[in-house]
Amino acid sequence: MAYLNELELSKMKFASLGTNVQISTRASIYNADQISIGDNSRIDDFCLLSGKVKVGRNVHFAAYSHVAGGEEGISFGDFSALAYGCHVFSQSDDYSGETLTNPTVPAKFKSITKASVKISDHVIIGTNSIVFPGVTIAEGCSIGAMSLVNKDTEEWGIYTGIPANRIKDRSRNLLQIEAEYRKQNG
Repeated sequence: MAYLNELELSKMKFASLGTNVQISTRASIYNADQISIGDNSRIDDFCLLSGKVKVGRNVHFAAYSHVAGGEEGISFGDFSALAYGCHVFSQSDDYSGETLTNPTVPAKFKSITKASVKISDHVIIGTNSIVFPGVTIAEGCSIGAMSLVNKDTEEWGIYTGIPANRIKDRSRNLLQIEAEYRKQNG
C-alpha cells in the first residue's frame, strides 16, 4: 500500500494533522479543511472521508470504509478502528416514502435526519457494519461484523446484529496495554 508523503498531506490543508499519519494514495478525502487527524492514525485504500470528521490518535480505517461527517460531524476516539467496508453516517434521507430522496433533489422536497456521531476510545467496529446518525458508541465497545448500530451503546460491551444488541461484556485488559504503550511512546 502506498501512502501520501508529507508534502502531499500538507497540500490537502487538513484542519489539523498529527505526526506519523498514513493515508493511502487510493483514499478519497473531501472537505479536508473540516477533517482533523491525530498522531499515528492510518487510512487505507479506497476509504472515503467527507464533511466534518475528527479522528483521534492511533485510529485505523481499513480498506473500503466510508465516513460521511456532513455538517454535524463524526468523532473517533483514540485507539478506535473500522474494519473493512464499514459505513458511518451523520445524516440520512427519509426512506418512508413521505418525501423525495437523494442529492439531486432540493432540500425543500426531502426530510433529512442530521445528527453527530461519536465513536469513543477503544471502539472497534467489525467488517461491513453500519452506524447511523445520532449514535454514540461508548468507550470500549466492540461491534460484531455486519451489525447495524442505530442506538447508543453502553461502555465495554460486545454488540452484534441488526439492530445491534449487547451480547456480553468486553474485557478492559487492553487499558493496561494502552498505559504501557503510552509510557513507551509518549
